[in-house]
Amino acid sequence: MPSPAFTALDAAGLPYRVIRHGPVRSLAEAAAARGVPVPDVVKTIVVRRGEDDHLFVLTPGDRVVSWPKLRHLLGVSRMSMPDAEAARAVTGYERGTITPFGASTAWPVVADERLQGREITLGAGEHGVAVALDADAALAALDATVADVTDPAPAR
Repeated sequence: MPSPAFTALDAAGLPYRVIRHGPVRSLAEAAAARGVPVPDVVKTIVVRRGEDDHLFVLTPGDRVVSWPKLRHLLGVSRMSMPDAEAARAVTGYERGTITPFGASTAWPVVADERLQGREITLGAGEHGVAVALDADAALAALDATVADVTDPAPAR
């Protein structure tokens, strides 16, 4: 049975390419397995604003959510990240497979502005599977709010 992500992508009329790469242990491994630079591996972060109020934040692989920027954009003073069990309960997806496409609830989407104008890869609701698609078309289909909401990831 295909992931709900594929059903949602098809329903949106978005052209995409499926990438089946098997298990990966890091973002760098995911980029190598997908054959793309790290920034093109998009992380989908689930953020809790309040009781039964969540959103998806899409960030390039080489960046992290800037909580002050995100709070300012949303006009809130507090947010948190749900644990793995709570994230699955509100999205229908396991951590590491989460995508806004086909989630059990169509939470609002905020996307970092650096995603625009390129091809990106997103989780597809299954471990070891991603989709490559045009970022601008995906953000439009998701009715995403696009803004500067990230900072460079700390060097490791």
